[in-house]
Amino acid sequence: MGGVGGIFALIPFLSTMSPSEKAKSAGAPVEIDIYSMTPGTYKVVEWRGKPVWVVRRTQDMIDNTLEENEILSDPKSLEDHQPAYTQNKFRSIDPEFLVLVGVCTHLGCSPKYHPEVEPKAWDASWKGGFFCPCHGSMFDIVGRVYKGVPAPTNLVVPPHMFEGTILTIGEDKEL
Repeated sequence: MGGVGGIFALIPFLSTMSPSEKAKSAGAPVEIDIYSMTPGTYKVVEWRGKPVWVVRRTQDMIDNTLEENEILSDPKSLEDHQPAYTQNKFRSIDPEFLVLVGVCTHLGCSPKYHPEVEPKAWDASWKGGFFCPCHGSMFDIVGRVYKGVPAPTNLVVPPHMFEGTILTIGEDKEL
């Protein structure tokens, strides 16, 4: 009888060790319908408490993505900050869509999206991309970090997948 009573006393204790529903949902995948996104638009969604940017690129953005450039620290995205299936020139599954965690790799600020190709106060030859106003880190239009800025690495590409017009962030399939 003492053993059975001990088991029943242990059940509430063990149940406190499993994650709460709030904790489970914090890491849950996020689904977004991208059907209504037109070229040049972008959405911000939250995944794991962080902003995630979804950019639908224009044909000009796709055409003007730098292959390799001496101004970038990691132009081939060799650092492990993206799934293997996005380790390409566009850092994406589909060149038309970019999915990035919107957190600077320097101190965690949120860079601003500046897609226009025009001189900016921080770069007279700005080709479009992301600029972190906290400490001046710059990232190109696919989230690769410029040389000589505080951010040490490219912006993070989260695991994601497309099924029709549904983008799921936080989950992927073997490609």
